[in-house]
Amino acid sequence: MLQPLSLADAATALKNGRVLAYPTEAVWGLGCDPDDEAAVMRLLAIKQRPVDKGLILIAANLDQLRPYLDLTALPSERLAEVLATWPGPHTWVMPASRRAPRWITGAHEGIAVRVTAHPVVVTLCTVFGGALVSTSANRAGEPPAASLAALDPDLLAQTDGRLDGETSHLDRPTTIRDALTGAVLRL
Repeated sequence: MLQPLSLADAATALKNGRVLAYPTEAVWGLGCDPDDEAAVMRLLAIKQRPVDKGLILIAANLDQLRPYLDLTALPSERLAEVLATWPGPHTWVMPASRRAPRWITGAHEGIAVRVTAHPVVVTLCTVFGGALVSTSANRAGEPPAASLAALDPDLLAQTDGRLDGETSHLDRPTTIRDALTGAVLRL
């Protein structure tokens, strides 16, 4: 099994186009630099997930997400509802900016984002200096891993490292809602 990385080494690995595994609110995740197309494509290949489905970005604060969002397309009352849930385990599909890469948005006009309260991820995003791709550490169609022990060793071996820690022990992945309408897209 891969040895765990320090936070500094993990941030350097992300800046160098690497794919990492780490705990999130409910499950273990895979992450990389969202602006590095090759890293994102490698992450998608590990997951065996098509690019058109889109990916979630996770961040330590709203400022790390701003470059990917068109906040002017969101009415102020809707933005206030989103911000009232952060930091926390709430993912929102928000209007994407022109800067948001298609390898992140997929076939969608919006982009799924979350400002997390998970201490490992907050620290990783802070040390890295930006938002990260964050998707469950499993192959498409397989159940997500709620612990390091539950991670598929073959999948983990395809990553470039891991950060140790515990999930926040939520009983399922975060709810995804549409920021424009409030509709629940995934419960």
